[in-house]
Amino acid sequence: MLHLTGPTVQHCDGLSRRQFLTIGSLGVAGLTLPELLWAEDAAGIKSSRKSIIFLHLDGGPPQLDTWDMKPFAPREIRGEFLPIRTAIPGFQVSELLPKIAAMANELVFIRSLVGSAGRHDAFQCQSGYSFKDLASIGGRPALGCVLNKLQGAPTDAAPTFVDLMQGRPLVRNSARPGFLGPAYAPFRPDISKMFARELEPGMKKELARLGGEHTTPLTLNESLSRKRLRSRTELLAGLDRIRRRVDSSGMMSAMDRFTQQAVGILTSGKLADALDLDKEAPKVLARYTPRIAKDAYRFTTAEGPESVRKFLLARRLIEAGVRCVSLSLSDFDTHSKNFPRMRTLLPMLDHGLHALVTDLRERGLWDDVTIVAWGEFGRTPVVNKNGGRDHWPRVAPALLAGGPLRGGQVLGTTDRTAAAVTTRPIPYHDVFATLYHTLGINALRTTIVDPRGRPQYLLEAGEVLREVV
Repeated sequence: MLHLTGPTVQHCDGLSRRQFLTIGSLGVAGLTLPELLWAEDAAGIKSSRKSIIFLHLDGGPPQLDTWDMKPFAPREIRGEFLPIRTAIPGFQVSELLPKIAAMANELVFIRSLVGSAGRHDAFQCQSGYSFKDLASIGGRPALGCVLNKLQGAPTDAAPTFVDLMQGRPLVRNSARPGFLGPAYAPFRPDISKMFARELEPGMKKELARLGGEHTTPLTLNESLSRKRLRSRTELLAGLDRIRRRVDSSGMMSAMDRFTQQAVGILTSGKLADALDLDKEAPKVLARYTPRIAKDAYRFTTAEGPESVRKFLLARRLIEAGVRCVSLSLSDFDTHSKNFPRMRTLLPMLDHGLHALVTDLRERGLWDDVTIVAWGEFGRTPVVNKNGGRDHWPRVAPALLAGGPLRGGQVLGTTDRTAAAVTTRPIPYHDVFATLYHTLGINALRTTIVDPRGRPQYLLEAGEVLREVV
């Protein structure tokens, strides 16, 4: 569980002799940070400043109320919101997205995302694959876990992949490493005390069954100072030298090195500092704090305006050296009261994305960061009797941004009710091919070895979106 108290850097507790730096159970088996670093070293290749921010719109955003509006459709389809002009001539978005409209020439709007698995988690939005793919050997890995495998190294001052998702994506372990195994799982700090997200009753039961092993503790026993921790490390190293004399395999020397690297990550302060918003300037915090009307409707499982600061956490983590960050915004699962809920949620998305883009540009990070915002599927064209929109896997909206991409693009069209794609259908694989491309990785030619010793391509299908690269 994440604790950021006092001026000192926080680390992890539960010191024992060999596994004295436990960083949480990162999977079924559970690994200490030294073991995690040791496993990553076997496949660490090279570092890269290029990075990805996944923004999961938990529940599935409504295409008709965002950037595929149909103002001339019947009221029971077009809904309550009016379209507004954007910086892209002839293209309109919802009146609830004025900041996105103003910077539309820096963004890529997708109105024709197809191929949804129709499941209420974020796995497809993290991997490009259905949960069924290679399920017999653990399933496909999330993109961040692939980066952990290909580009992570024990010498990194920050973890490769940090998962900040809450709600369904957290409960259902959407950012899972699949057949790569727990060594490549994301760092998953518990941010529930920073950002409240009420779970549905069924989700609470699922989370209870998971126990505490789905999060990554980043705290040090309060009685242990940095100096004492380093002294303990030196003591352990001295004791290990005795055993090393009779260790012909060299494993003891290797474990000494990875233990030192684990201490380095935790004592460097980069990760803890990045997750401590108290260290951010008040002016910047204000930038990430939207003004939401006091009488704005908030559904039970929806997040409040403070959740926009997760966008700031993502920027801080990228700045600290993290290559992939996943976060979520809930709850777009609007089976009822779609319009009052969108009046609260969409301004938060609008504000957060604008703040993030502006911040990345001002800090010189824009050219190296790609952002993707999407959900599990779209919503039904027809509004139901409860004033809601139900699941609609046939077509969904998505948004891309970042310096590596050519902004000002609108991809795909749908029919008069936004029910089906009429031009330029874009499957999830195409988006992932593009994301990998921005990282300098050819996903159709790069392989990773599965537990059976067989090479698996990162993507078995898909094309880079030619309009945006």
